[in-house]
Amino acid sequence: MGYTNPHLNFVAISDLGHADALHYLLMRDSVHGTLKDEVKLVGNYFTTEGQHVRVLSGGKPGTIPWDTFGVDVVIDATGHYLKREELEQHLEAGAKRVIVTRTPEDEIDRIVILGINEDLINKSDQIISTTSSTTQVLALMLKILDQHYSVKRAMMTTIHAYTADQPLADAIGQDLRRSRSAVENIIPNTTAAPEIVEQLMPEFSGKLDGIAFNVPVPNGSCVDLTTELETMPAVEEVNQVMKQKAENGYAGLVGYTDDPIVSSDVNGREETMIFDAKATMITAEKLLKTICWYDNGWGFAKRILDTILLYGNKDAA
Repeated sequence: MGYTNPHLNFVAISDLGHADALHYLLMRDSVHGTLKDEVKLVGNYFTTEGQHVRVLSGGKPGTIPWDTFGVDVVIDATGHYLKREELEQHLEAGAKRVIVTRTPEDEIDRIVILGINEDLINKSDQIISTTSSTTQVLALMLKILDQHYSVKRAMMTTIHAYTADQPLADAIGQDLRRSRSAVENIIPNTTAAPEIVEQLMPEFSGKLDGIAFNVPVPNGSCVDLTTELETMPAVEEVNQVMKQKAENGYAGLVGYTDDPIVSSDVNGREETMIFDAKATMITAEKLLKTICWYDNGWGFAKRILDTILLYGNKDAA
């Protein structure tokens, strides 16, 4: 993946865990299996061909002097620091840009979804969000459907793998539903994806809503999207449009399958979404239902690296 890309140099990892534990979890992943390439732990460094990565203790912005390591971009994947003033501390510590893997709570320089608005990025952008894997899927599907059939309104359900912040057994928490066991229940949850898409794509303002369900699988999610369209196509036509997009205009971002896949079949897929042709439905010639699968971890990580490379090309231009 990213560590084999000659245009990316990973210089430091800042984490609360110690180097031995991080190396163990890097080499043996319960979802993706054993890492194919050998990464050695030498002291406090991960070493592999072309990469020599310092492992540092810490996680709070501003605690690591990034300029000491020559860092251009910090990926803040903690999920805890969502205010601009917090993220700016990475810049004050010497980083040139910050990519945050959630949507911050206040205004930042840019929210980027590849396939949607990457043409708007600017060299001056310093704090950038890649939103969420669910938001990226929803935005891409709506854009394609709207281009061909004009979306009047839409309702989204994401059936999402459980996440690291959910308890394995029932435990007291502020969110009553999310206090229940992640591996024993289907748990309704909120999602900001429709709101973020409306923010980025004003043509959908007031037309979207949605809900999430966290389910007892460790990885692999899907977006179930029901749309009312100005022009209602046949099922075969929708599938053909998505197949063409996967092969041409959105190659690498949109995948397509007419196989009877399940969630574990998308483990390790790098596309933003994989369109499930067998699941396409139309009822009463009024509503279209489509299903798109995605690896909510691996695929999302690939989009983060793609965004970093995008800004690198912008700087070099």
